[in-house]
Amino acid sequence: MKVIHNIEEFKPDKPVWLTQGTFDGVHIGHQKILKQVVKEAKNNGGVSVLLTFYPHPRLVLQLDDNNLKLLNTIEEKVRLVEELGIEYMIIMPFTKDLSRLKASEFARDILVEQLKVNKLIIGYDHRFGRNREGGLEQMKVFGETYGFEVEEIPAQDIESSIVSSTKIRKALLNGDVVTANSYLGANYTISGKVEEGMQKGTEIGFPTANIRLNSSFKLIPQNGVYAVWVYINEKKYGGMLNIGYNPTFINKQWTIEVHIFEFSNNIYNQEITLEFIRKTRDEINFNNVSELIEQLKKDETNIRKILN
Repeated sequence: MKVIHNIEEFKPDKPVWLTQGTFDGVHIGHQKILKQVVKEAKNNGGVSVLLTFYPHPRLVLQLDDNNLKLLNTIEEKVRLVEELGIEYMIIMPFTKDLSRLKASEFARDILVEQLKVNKLIIGYDHRFGRNREGGLEQMKVFGETYGFEVEEIPAQDIESSIVSSTKIRKALLNGDVVTANSYLGANYTISGKVEEGMQKGTEIGFPTANIRLNSSFKLIPQNGVYAVWVYINEKKYGGMLNIGYNPTFINKQWTIEVHIFEFSNNIYNQEITLEFIRKTRDEINFNNVSELIEQLKKDETNIRKILN
């Protein structure tokens, strides 16, 4: 897949099958759209293209009142889109000037004049243009005017619940990673570098790797204890993860720290990835360290069973 950051560099030599949007999470609904773009482009001798935007529009337009956390970093999104077979991913800088384009101007100036779109494939709830004024029916009118086709992909649902990035974020913030993973079609992940912590875990026999995230906008699931897979140098380990304040200890600092099973190497400043499987309990303020140790032993037994 070729990643393009300047839209003017896109010079297609074949008909263009395109979809567009932020695609945060690249969930199963997004995947269906992207797979359809790839399939139709191949069947018609064209190229498959995703037009997406960075940063997320809300991070540009709602600076004064914005606590949005994203399911993907841009690097994660690139990897997920590439795995689906898209040939070109155009990452267009989202600016206030771009947000002021009318729907008609966006269709004419971006989709037609710059991207030379032959067919646009979009989701049932797609919005575009200034104040999100444009919708599917309006896009079909523009298609008739400028000579491109428009195809709608209906909503994907699981047990009658329509899949959306918003619902996935809500599930993760409630600790429901099982539901989030089902919507994503994959297990939710976070990545970061290992940094030195307070060494409290080592003192009680459960050494942990403290993670500093790569992105301040990455969504972190609800505080608590989780069964996770840990990826280090392309190797996979089981682990139990704690997100929160370690309330049993005096120095209460919010951390993301993982105890990695069958692992004792020094990995300070190395990047690792955590893959969420299930939340096993909330954080607990124990009366003493002995109670904490006993609970951690139970946690390890439980999490090993989950991962096995």
